[in-house]
Amino acid sequence: MEIDILDFIEQCRDLAKQALGKHAGEPASGGFARWVHVVLHCFRVEDGHSYRETPNRLKYMAEVRDALGLDRDELPDHTTIYKSFDRLKMWVWRALLRVSAQQHPQSGHVALDSTFFDRRRASSYFRQRAGRTIQTLKVTTLTDVESLAVLDVHIAARWKHDTKSGPQVVRRNADDLQSVAADSGFQDWHTEYEIAAHDVEYLVHYRGSSAKATANNALNQAKGYSQRWMAETSYSTTKRSLGDAVRALGWYRQFREIVLMFAITNIEPLCEPL
Repeated sequence: MEIDILDFIEQCRDLAKQALGKHAGEPASGGFARWVHVVLHCFRVEDGHSYRETPNRLKYMAEVRDALGLDRDELPDHTTIYKSFDRLKMWVWRALLRVSAQQHPQSGHVALDSTFFDRRRASSYFRQRAGRTIQTLKVTTLTDVESLAVLDVHIAARWKHDTKSGPQVVRRNADDLQSVAADSGFQDWHTEYEIAAHDVEYLVHYRGSSAKATANNALNQAKGYSQRWMAETSYSTTKRSLGDAVRALGWYRQFREIVLMFAITNIEPLCEPL
């Protein structure tokens, strides 16, 4: 989706300040406020720039610098931007994801699904030296079926079964949910019992063609199970817009990068299209 970059920067600025709250003005690296670094990382990922390219691009974008309160002669160095991604903890990016989702209508009806992001492109040499053989990261998303806003993300390098990661994502958001639609990979009685305990209706597809499975699946269809495909649409949109691979080297940076990508996907529809 092609959007007005200045509008995107302004949206990110407002949401970053809201996500950080009282910590927004605190310096993160190089004396620049935390919210500035959050917006710079949004800008970097949205346009696919490297850390070195980001300050260079800003030199020729006066309106963007004005929106960030940056002077052309005092732009943060690329190493400063790189280090700030380490200093900004995961809660910052999760808070940005949460406030970006809140800008969209919340129906209370969500879809639960999993996808994978490639980490082989980060650096084969680095992975070999570090002795890491994991080539993909498993990502479980919770998506509002009406607005397509991604409400929450769970990422794992060691692939847990869907029946383990699914309830964890639902549990964190149970207070705001009315129903959850999920495919057969998320179906077992432990999961159904746990989600029902949160007073959330669980529309999960049953395997097989037994009378119980057929009746349950027919009932789920009548209650809106068919909207589960919205989850696939949300992460398909993210991958087409921002790529299906992570570029960071460290696993913790890769986790933050994925959360940031979904936050950007939430922010893009709020911006003026080109």
